[in-house]
Amino acid sequence: MVSRVRVWLNRTYAENVFFMDQLRHNPHARPVDIHATHGDADSPVLAAADTADLEPEGLSPAAYVEYALDQCAKRGIDVFVPRLHQAALAAHREEFAAVGTALLAPPAEAIEVFEDKVTAYEAVQEHGVPVPPWFRVTNADELVAAVDELEDAGHRACFKPAAGAGGVGFRVVTRAPFSLSHLSGFPSPYVQLDMVVEAVRAAEEPVDWMVMPRLEQPEVSVDCLTGPDGRVRMAVGRTKNGRRRGFSQNPAWIEPARRIAERFGLHYLTNIQFRMYGDEPVLMDVNTRPAGGLHQLALCGINAPWAAVRLALGEETGDVVPTRLGEDYTVVSGTRPVRGVSLPQQVAEVAVVPEPVAPEPVEARPLAVGPAAGCKPAADRPLAV
Repeated sequence: MVSRVRVWLNRTYAENVFFMDQLRHNPHARPVDIHATHGDADSPVLAAADTADLEPEGLSPAAYVEYALDQCAKRGIDVFVPRLHQAALAAHREEFAAVGTALLAPPAEAIEVFEDKVTAYEAVQEHGVPVPPWFRVTNADELVAAVDELEDAGHRACFKPAAGAGGVGFRVVTRAPFSLSHLSGFPSPYVQLDMVVEAVRAAEEPVDWMVMPRLEQPEVSVDCLTGPDGRVRMAVGRTKNGRRRGFSQNPAWIEPARRIAERFGLHYLTNIQFRMYGDEPVLMDVNTRPAGGLHQLALCGINAPWAAVRLALGEETGDVVPTRLGEDYTVVSGTRPVRGVSLPQQVAEVAVVPEPVAPEPVEARPLAVGPAAGCKPAADRPLAV
C-alpha cells in the first residue's frame, strides 16, 4: 500500500490553494493530506485544507517554534512548508526531524542573508550577479540626497523597506505637487517627495529603506528547485510585462538564478526575481519560499510542489524540466470557498409586559437563528482571491 503524505502549510498566501491542489493531484497518485494554519479565519487555505487551525497570536519566534513542534508531533506531519518565522523554524531542523517532520525550507543561514535586501545585494555581487545601484537611508536628509543623485543620473527614484516581501511598502517618488489629479482614477504607487520628507521628519523612529532606480520590465521570476545536496533540479523563468505572462529559459535570467541558488544553499523552492536596468538584467529580489505564482508552471508540464515534497522526503526527482513553454497568458481572479462561520448562541430577549386578562392559547414555535431572509450563509458565499 502506498503511504499517505501529511503536509502542513503555515500562515501562507491565499494563492497557495493552488499549491495544495497540485499536491493532491500529483502524477504518482500518492494520497496527500494537508493541514493548514492561519491567523485569518477567512483565509481560503483553511477551507482548502483537510484539517485546519487558527494560529495563536502574539507568539515570539521561539514560542512559535515550540507551537510548531507540537503541531507536527500531534498531527504526524511528514513535510512542513513554513512561511511565518521561516528562519527561526529552519534553525531547529534537527528537532523537527526528531519528531518525523522534514522542513521544506532552506537553511537558516541562507534565509537570513536574504531577509535584508542590502545584505543580499552585497552578497550576490561577490558572486558576479549584477544588481542595480542602491542607497540605504534612515532619515529625510539621506532620502533627499539619494533621490537627487538618482534623478541627476536620469532615473526615476523609488523606495521600499530594506526588509519585507510581496511589494509591501514599495513607492515611486514624484516631485509633482499634490493636486486633484492624484485623487482621480485608482490609487497609484506614486508619492510626493515633499510629503514623504515631512512624514519621515515627523516620525519618532528612523526608517530603514532602500532607494534605487525604478527598474523596467520585463520582470522575470525564476522558480528554482534545489536539493539538500545543493544541486539545482529546476530553474524556469516566468515573465511578466504588464498583463502579459509567459515562460523563459533565457540564460540571461536562468544562469544567475542558478548561481544564487547553488552558492547560497537555497534548498527546495525559492523564487529569484530580475528586472532590466537599462539593457542589463539585474537582480531585484530573492524569496526563500515558494512563489505565489508557482502553480503557473503547470502550463509547462511541471508540478513543482510535488517535486519539492518528494525531495524533502528523501526521494530523487532528477532534473525537472519543462515539457513545453506554451503560449503567453494572463492572470484573472477567481473564487474559492471560505470555512463556515457558526453564529454564537443566541438568547431571546424577554420583555416584561402586563399579564393579559384573558390569555389565548399560543402554539409554541422554536426560535429561528440564522442569516436574514434572502441571504446565503457566510459559508456559501465565495471569496475572491
